[in-house]
Amino acid sequence: MGFLDFLKPANSSGSTSPLGSAVSPILPEEIYKQGVLELQDVIAPSALKITPRELNLGDKIARTFFVMSYPRVLTDNWFSPIVNLDRVMDVSIFVHPIDSAEILKKFQKKVAELQSQIMDRENKGLVRDPMLDTGYRDLEDLRDQLQQAQEKLFDVGIYITIYGSTIEELDKAESEIKSMLESRLVYVKPALFQQEQGFRSVLPLGNDELGVNSKLNSSPLSSIFPFVSFDLTSDKGILYGVNRHNASLVLFDRFSLENYNSVIFAKSGSGKSYATKLEILRTLMFDTEVIVIDPEREYEFLSQTVGGRYFNISLNSEHHINPFDLAVPREDESAADILRSNIVALVGMFRIMLGGLTPEEDAIIDKAISETYALKDITIDSDFSQVEPPLLSDFELVLSGMQGSESLVQRLSKYTKGTWSGFINQATNVDINKKFVVFSVRDMEDDLKPVAMYLITHYIWNAVRKNLKKRLLVIDEAWWMMKTDDTASFLYGMAKRGRKYYLGLATITQDVDDFLKSPYGLPMITNSSIQLLLKQSPTTIDTLQKTFNLSDEEKYLLLESDVGEGIFFAGLKHVAIKVIASYTEDQIITSDPSQVLRMRQQRADAASTAGLPPQQSTNV
Repeated sequence: MGFLDFLKPANSSGSTSPLGSAVSPILPEEIYKQGVLELQDVIAPSALKITPRELNLGDKIARTFFVMSYPRVLTDNWFSPIVNLDRVMDVSIFVHPIDSAEILKKFQKKVAELQSQIMDRENKGLVRDPMLDTGYRDLEDLRDQLQQAQEKLFDVGIYITIYGSTIEELDKAESEIKSMLESRLVYVKPALFQQEQGFRSVLPLGNDELGVNSKLNSSPLSSIFPFVSFDLTSDKGILYGVNRHNASLVLFDRFSLENYNSVIFAKSGSGKSYATKLEILRTLMFDTEVIVIDPEREYEFLSQTVGGRYFNISLNSEHHINPFDLAVPREDESAADILRSNIVALVGMFRIMLGGLTPEEDAIIDKAISETYALKDITIDSDFSQVEPPLLSDFELVLSGMQGSESLVQRLSKYTKGTWSGFINQATNVDINKKFVVFSVRDMEDDLKPVAMYLITHYIWNAVRKNLKKRLLVIDEAWWMMKTDDTASFLYGMAKRGRKYYLGLATITQDVDDFLKSPYGLPMITNSSIQLLLKQSPTTIDTLQKTFNLSDEEKYLLLESDVGEGIFFAGLKHVAIKVIASYTEDQIITSDPSQVLRMRQQRADAASTAGLPPQQSTNV
């Protein structure tokens, strides 16, 4: 039997020539046609062997299964793990409609039989049979729905053909598929002695030659719909990674959503900073300004590579930000709004700096700030672009002259005269008028990091409000800002109001519990259109599962993911993602210590070869 004959339906019959035709001469045209190479000759396997359990197709072996049994209730997307399984397979789903009038007659007879059995057991005084009662109720419900045309009944056949190079490989694939389906009470069997019919049934010919069907109504039939893996591929945006289910590209534009915010949750070493730096690098190519608050000095090399600015904010740094600076009002803002907003922000900053304030101290601080601005002749009628803002020492001078401020002045003195005086009591000398700007707080003492991050975000917010541009603000290790209500509240305010100023806020954290313990943690998530969950720790996965409403499969996916793998949420869709960078991108953004040391050694070797002094090797 040839391969083309094999593909013909089993009930087809070829025509035979009369006996006399055996001696008929063969025309030259027929001899020529027999020697012509056609497409089917190219795609046909070199050999074909049919056994009871497999088909040998050339150098591949195929085995076909059919679904023989279903549970009483089928959940949505139960078939999706099979469709998205990372194996070569063919799946055919045959749906044959059944005439409702005909099936209703059979149902009537079956309902009468069940009712009779139930009554007979009652008359004999036997214990109620739950299976009979359940079957009776199900049949009655289905009969009502069929009569009201709410449901239809179908004969459904599901056939799966898997391929492998060896019998062992087929057995492993069979075991994997069976375990996945049997966990959902769906049972499959190989088509013993019917592998030929099974293989032809899964070919794209539309012939159900196997004919192993089960009756399903519309609702459970809809749960079999195979195309359930989402795509996040659009015609604009940046590449975030590759869809792990179907290998499609995850292309998305955060600025096309209802807000431009994102959150990233991941354990240490799972690739969260790597994914963020990759997004930054690709975002810069689309005329977007990016500002980063960097707690671990991970973005310095990226800043140098793209020609950005890098500011180190610490006690001994030459870069300073004056918290009393005032933004120039926009056309839709008044000077009174700017001054009032800045006073509120300063009260929040002093609450962090001074370890909390009583209601009386809060009122004193508020009044002292207003009088400090007045000392510099700054009022709601002033031109903020021409005024010289006061310093923290000016505020201390005003505060010291107010009744009941002794404790406040004593606590404030370490910021003006003590060890910390070089940090905040200086005029602003930083300028973020660049496409990429990084503020590093790695060298800042831990006690001052929340203050520094609050101060930097407040300065950035004033700059954002001043000029309307497409910007992305990245706050790495955002749990530092969630430790106090004032910093968390300010961050949440930026997330809510950022869209008005064309600002996207990206918060990244590895300490999920600290982030979600804050009353502003969950609102930050709900106000973020993009969420990225990478590899998680077992200690935090239950919290994340509850917060993001993850299924058990998604939960275990996050526990077992490799570096750079996780789940990407965008709007109402989410996909399993793998973050992938090109070689050049990887060299720029990597923070793997072994890779960084190797790159430094390569640069040093290159500098030595070029005859440059060692101190110049970092620029090679």
